[in-house]
Amino acid sequence: MVWFRSVLFQLYFFVSVCVAALTIFVLFFLPFPVRFGIARAWGKSMLVAGKHLCGLDYVVEGRENIPQQASVIMIKHTTVFETYSQLAIFPPQTWVLKRELQWIPFFGWGLAAMKPIAINRGAGMHAVGQVVDQGKQRLAEGIWVTIFPEGTRVPPGQTKRYGISGALLATEAGVPIVPVAHNAGDFWPRRGLKKVPGLVRICIGPAILPGDRSPRDTNLVVQSWIENKMREISSRYPDVPVDDET
Repeated sequence: MVWFRSVLFQLYFFVSVCVAALTIFVLFFLPFPVRFGIARAWGKSMLVAGKHLCGLDYVVEGRENIPQQASVIMIKHTTVFETYSQLAIFPPQTWVLKRELQWIPFFGWGLAAMKPIAINRGAGMHAVGQVVDQGKQRLAEGIWVTIFPEGTRVPPGQTKRYGISGALLATEAGVPIVPVAHNAGDFWPRRGLKKVPGLVRICIGPAILPGDRSPRDTNLVVQSWIENKMREISSRYPDVPVDDET
């Protein structure tokens, strides 16, 4: 039954994301908040579908930590869950993503209409500069910028080096970083179809202001909060804290 429900959920995901993306693409001429409203409605529908089809419920902890001003969100990336749940949780936002995603039929077309910061991962510091330049423009427009700092989905219990672009953007723009951890990977394997029933904890940490810290030091503070929170809420992490001084 779990497998059957998981397949139904996956079918809903594929159909609904195509419909939402095509709608956004066709209505590209409407103001960004309207287009984001469509994306938000889709994200909420995914949360409802996940709850009723797979028993995958969620709770948001730390909503009070969301700043009033447009900020940089740095979120742990383990599953597809956080890519749509953040739509329902945070203010209008766009994302730093690999440019190839925009080439996917239907989905990519709608994504391209959402003002993403589409980078070439192989471009090195040029890509970092692109994130900073375009990110400052988005933030000035009141659009939040979401970054998956490890650059890809990472299985729970593991971590990779955090890219510097998020911390550098926040420093250059003078805005806070909102760190986010969650345990969705405990119930939804990175490359698996099966979704196990459970309660996903989405934990929003206190906003981190770069201040006089270097981007590298700010990055370490963000990584320390996210990874230590992951160890607290995920059953798949070794009980070893991350030292933000290393």
